Amino acid sequence: MPMPDASAPPDGVRVAKLMTERGLASRREADAWIEAGWVRVNGELAVLGQRAAPDARIEVDPRARQEQAERVTVLLHKPVGYVSGQAEDGYPPAVSLVQATTRWAGDKGPRRFHPGQLRGLAPAGRLDIDSTGLLVLTQDGRIAKQLIGDDSKVEKEYLVRVQHLRPGRLPDEELQRLRHGLSLDGRALRPAKVSWANDDQLRFVLREGRKRQIRRMCELVGLKVVGLKRVRIGSVVLGQLPPGQWRYLGPHERFA
Repeated sequence: MPMPDASAPPDGVRVAKLMTERGLASRREADAWIEAGWVRVNGELAVLGQRAAPDARIEVDPRARQEQAERVTVLLHKPVGYVSGQAEDGYPPAVSLVQATTRWAGDKGPRRFHPGQLRGLAPAGRLDIDSTGLLVLTQDGRIAKQLIGDDSKVEKEYLVRVQHLRPGRLPDEELQRLRHGLSLDGRALRPAKVSWANDDQLRFVLREGRKRQIRRMCELVGLKVVGLKRVRIGSVVLGQLPPGQWRYLGPHERFA
């Protein structure tokens, strides 16, 4: 049977996109697997750029699954003074904390650390240099898409210490504005869950991550953030992980 013609007029959906939508692989993984000859569509070998019907049968070679399973995801308790991504302005990147000596002693999983796991290990989301808490670093494009994709619905929970810039306590109507009603950069924010954890600390639960979002939200209602800590992403919690240490995402842990 002839090979599919990738240059044929567009008809259907790109196979790589179908694979991503079905959660089989990230877009980059899908292209790499197709190029390696590890993907079949309706029983035939797929080619780069090929399109198929939305309900096409897609089969993935076990070798691709094995490669995917070997990719690591790391949970780091980022301290103040580290940037999430590439080093900037003399501040070290958070990934520099991922070493054999900084693995949390409480991580009892069987996976062993080796330097090759640092290759392609990138943050799935960010924490500002002056923020602390749970930061996810991953080699798995599917997890990155789940956490930072445009359609991500994964909750992120933060404990935020604040100072009042105006006399008295924050009025209830301003607290309600934090929950829903604020805009940043001309775009309305998604609804958030915001409540008082104690007299000077708010608990935020967000489903988006604009640049310095919580700090800017607080400024709009007369509050100054003096401490910010992310304690949960989806169903994965920071827990007892000490600052500056990391652990592997457990085999049964899921963000959503």
